[in-house]
Amino acid sequence: MVRPSPQPVAPSPTILGAPPHAPGITPYPLCLRARAIMLPSPTQGTGQGQNSMFIGHFAPAIVAAAHKDAPSLPVLFVAAQLVDWGFFIFALIGVEAMRITPGITAMNPMDLYHMPYTHSLVGNIAWAAAFGIIISVWLKNRMASLIAAAVVLSHWFLDVLVHTKDMTIIGGPPKLGLGLWNHPEVEMPLEIALTLGALWLYARATGGWDRRITGLAVALLAVQAYNWFAPQPTEMSPAMPISALIAFALFTGIAAWAAKARTAK
Repeated sequence: MVRPSPQPVAPSPTILGAPPHAPGITPYPLCLRARAIMLPSPTQGTGQGQNSMFIGHFAPAIVAAAHKDAPSLPVLFVAAQLVDWGFFIFALIGVEAMRITPGITAMNPMDLYHMPYTHSLVGNIAWAAAFGIIISVWLKNRMASLIAAAVVLSHWFLDVLVHTKDMTIIGGPPKLGLGLWNHPEVEMPLEIALTLGALWLYARATGGWDRRITGLAVALLAVQAYNWFAPQPTEMSPAMPISALIAFALFTGIAAWAAKARTAK
């Protein structure tokens, strides 16, 4: 009796050269590092939870805007999240990728295993240099370009604080991360303190706290609170990175409104 030949097994899908996904892990060519934290639900083990945008990334932008030669606050808001703008776009088209691994950290089930172009130190330096050159050409101000580049670069160092070991120097091992996402009792108040402290310094340097600064603070904290505590879908979809990009654009618009008629002393 002749046994039938076994059917070939299709290889696990890869994402633009990224390693194949492990069994039981949901792959998707997008990532919500942005800051996307998901707090596991105490009543569900399906990955449903809450999502965080990590508004602390805006703190360096707000502090930098207090310098008299700095670019405007909305420009610095773009700088603060520039690599995430790039990341979400790259994720949508499959250039960078993530997968869901429940329990990988206390606050975040997202395995950010392939983001070499936006979240490696070398990549971040390249983004910072490019943005600094654009600002230099635009504003004809060397100090403004240096400030803008420094804000872009701050993103990597803040990520190293909160990420588990998925940050890199040049896109491969060694992988770095101090893992504050495993310590929400530290990460959450730290992020709020960074944001409010930065707003206080900016207000002090640009004419005092007013209703516009209050509006910016309320917007940042409200979205952060929603993203920490609102239920989120268990499966990734293109709507998630698209919504993050929209949120970044809205924050930039609110920053422009908040900074209107304000001048650093």
